[in-house]
Amino acid sequence: METIKLILGVGDSLIGRLLLFDALKLEFRELKLEKDPDCPVCGRHPSVTRLIDYEAFCGIGAEPTYAGAEVSAAALKQELDQGRPVVLLDVRDPHEYEITHIDGVTFIPLAELPARLKELDDHAELVTYCHHGARSLRALEILKAAGFAKVRSLQGGIDAWAVNVDPAMPRY
Repeated sequence: METIKLILGVGDSLIGRLLLFDALKLEFRELKLEKDPDCPVCGRHPSVTRLIDYEAFCGIGAEPTYAGAEVSAAALKQELDQGRPVVLLDVRDPHEYEITHIDGVTFIPLAELPARLKELDDHAELVTYCHHGARSLRALEILKAAGFAKVRSLQGGIDAWAVNVDPAMPRY
């Protein structure tokens, strides 16, 4: 109602006041509000002068991308065929691992990863993977923050592996 009154320029606005309604007693109360001179948004010396990127701040929207931190299924397969020592880290949930997995991987669900970092060699090259790639990027962040230097994520996850490398692998 206040917005409509302000747009139309009619009636008395509640600027500087707060109207409280108690439905149980059918009573209205009005409180007078004063502007905080030290408010970081609207005070004398505002420190907040622009909006934050809300979606990025809350982790909403598209998953982050990392230049050079992702490897395609085909490129990873080629590296493995050439004998490159890579530790594959499956960060999916146990029921997903039971459906299908790549042989010879290390399996640590994402939720358990921070507590189980000591099980991993911090000098090895790690490639994380999940179903489609979002959780493996989170795992990459956890590992990087813990000091693991050589970490990549399988772009598209095990689904991309099934499509591009092993078509006989079950998909879900």
